[in-house]
Amino acid sequence: MTASDLTVLDPAGLATRPAQVWGGVRLVPLVREEPIADLRLHRRLYGDTHASVNLGQGERYTAYVPHGFVADWTSDGSAAAYGTSLGEQVPPRVPVRSHSRLALKESSTRLRFLPLHLALEGYLALHFGGPTVVWEEWSQRAVRAGLSPRAEEAYRGAHVRGLAEALRVFEIHPGQCGVVLYVADALAAAFAVPHPEDYRALHPTLVLDLFGELIHHYALLSAPVPDFRAEIPGPGIRSLADLRAAAREQERAWAEFHDSTMAGSVFGAEVRMRKVHRMGRFTLGRFLPEFRPGRENHIGETITDESGRIAYLKTFRLSEAQVRRGYLLDTLAAHDWHLASAAAALGITEAQLGLRLEAAGFGALLRQDVLDRYRRQVRTGQAAASRRPSSR
Repeated sequence: MTASDLTVLDPAGLATRPAQVWGGVRLVPLVREEPIADLRLHRRLYGDTHASVNLGQGERYTAYVPHGFVADWTSDGSAAAYGTSLGEQVPPRVPVRSHSRLALKESSTRLRFLPLHLALEGYLALHFGGPTVVWEEWSQRAVRAGLSPRAEEAYRGAHVRGLAEALRVFEIHPGQCGVVLYVADALAAAFAVPHPEDYRALHPTLVLDLFGELIHHYALLSAPVPDFRAEIPGPGIRSLADLRAAAREQERAWAEFHDSTMAGSVFGAEVRMRKVHRMGRFTLGRFLPEFRPGRENHIGETITDESGRIAYLKTFRLSEAQVRRGYLLDTLAAHDWHLASAAAALGITEAQLGLRLEAAGFGALLRQDVLDRYRRQVRTGQAAASRRPSSR
C-alpha cells in the first residue's frame, strides 16, 4: 500500500451512550450533538449476489457485495440531498454483478462506494506486487505474479449468532449516528454516519456486513455478557436536580470507561491512512493498522472533513492469523524482501522465517528446494546462510 500517512482516528464530535445487551452481543450507541448536514449517506441494493470489481491493470476484486453506499454532499455547507436514489433491486437469479470501481463518482456531488470492501481490498493489496528485489530464494511465481491471487474468508453478519436479533430489538437513541459492536465483549466493529436519519436507514445493514472468523467463533461459543447498569446511591439525592446530576455523572463515567478501555484499539489508535477520493470538503479514505501480533488490529474506511473529524466510519477486526500475515509482509517489505535481514529483525533464523511464511499461506512464494532446505535446517538446528540477489 503506497501513499500512506500515519494518523489517529479521532472520535471528536461522537459521544457514547450506555450500552444495550442481547445475549453475547453488546451495542454501544454513538451520538452527535450536531449532525453533519452537508453530507448524507443512503443505500443502494444489489441483491444477494457476488460482485466482480475492475481495479484496473488487469486486476479484479471479487466478493459478496449485497449493497453500496451513495454519498451526497454540497459545496456551500447547506443540507445535502438525501434519498434521491431509492436503490435498485436486481433479479435474485443473477449470480455475479460487475462494478467498474470500488468508489465511482456519479456526479459532481455524488459518489457511490462499496462499504467495507474499500478496506478489505486495501488489506488484500498489501505488498501485492511481491518481492522488490529478486533474491534467489523467491520462486518464479513470486517474481512474475507477486501475491496474486490473494484471498481471505469472512462471515456475513446474518451468520453471527445473536446479531440480527440484537439489531431488531435494540432501541435507537435520539441523535444516534453510529454504533460500536462487541461480541463476547470483543470489539467487532465500529460504524458511524453523518446524520441520525442516515443511521436509522442504515442500522439494519450491519447484518449484511462481513465479520472475521474470530468474531464468528466468539458468537458461537460465548455466554451472555453482563449488562452494566447504573447505580445511583440514595444518600445525597434530595431533589430532581440531584438525580439528574447523578445520572449525568453515571453517563460520563460509562463513556470514559468505554472510550479509554474498550474502544481504544479503534478510537485513538494510530493507523496508516490512504486517501481514495476527494468529495468537496470531505475525503474518503481507507486505513491499515501497524500489525501488532497479540493485540487487536482493525482495518477500515472513513470519510473525514477538512479538520479530520469523522463523518463516516466502518471497521473490520482482523483475526490473529490475518494480523500475522500483514506483519510478515510489512517486515519483509521493510528489509527489501531479504529473508536473512527480516529474520534477524524478528529474532529468528532465516529457516524459521521461511516456515512461518509457509504456515501463513505464502509458501508458494518460495522455491520448493529452498523450503525443503529450511525444513532440514529447523530439524537439525542449523542456521541458514544469507543469500545474494540474482538477476531478473
